[in-house]
Amino acid sequence: MTGKTALAGPDGAPRCPWALSTEDYIAYHDEEWGRPVHGDDALFERLSLEAFQSGLSWITILRRRPGFRTAFAGFRIAAVAEFTDADRERLLADTGIIRNRAKIDATLGNARVLAGWAPGDLDALIWSHAPDPAGRPAPATFADVPAVTPESTALAKALKKRGLRFVGPTTAYALMQACGLVDDHLRDCAARRT
Repeated sequence: MTGKTALAGPDGAPRCPWALSTEDYIAYHDEEWGRPVHGDDALFERLSLEAFQSGLSWITILRRRPGFRTAFAGFRIAAVAEFTDADRERLLADTGIIRNRAKIDATLGNARVLAGWAPGDLDALIWSHAPDPAGRPAPATFADVPAVTPESTALAKALKKRGLRFVGPTTAYALMQACGLVDDHLRDCAARRT
């Protein structure tokens, strides 16, 4: 998809090319991706799902998101922080999620770390790394969209320094895209914010 500009979707509206392969992607692209997300639990969910996505296609995670939400108590930090070894074993056997031991352990460990933070700290830390939108021209093609930025590298370092795992610069940038810290909808995409 490198180099592609916005393409007409089924309704004729121009969209980012990655969004056109499935109805699930179109809905996610139009209604969620690049829209600002706030709140510690909501950001914990996005951070966790981006970690589970590492090495997989996003559609795999998107289609299993309801299963993830059920398995991880709606990604409520306080609830997940209380998960026991029995919960861990349940997660490892749950076919509704990605049963990757390292990713499950990181999610549980991250919840325990975040449970010790003051309310709003995760939101504040993540959003403190949002770049100035005035300094970011709208990408014309996907070749103009980075996988890592200085801000995502700094965010990954800040999260790791505070004890979080499974969040590198690429995962941090995907989080920034998903949660609206950056708007990487292509310049001609109908979903781009003005």
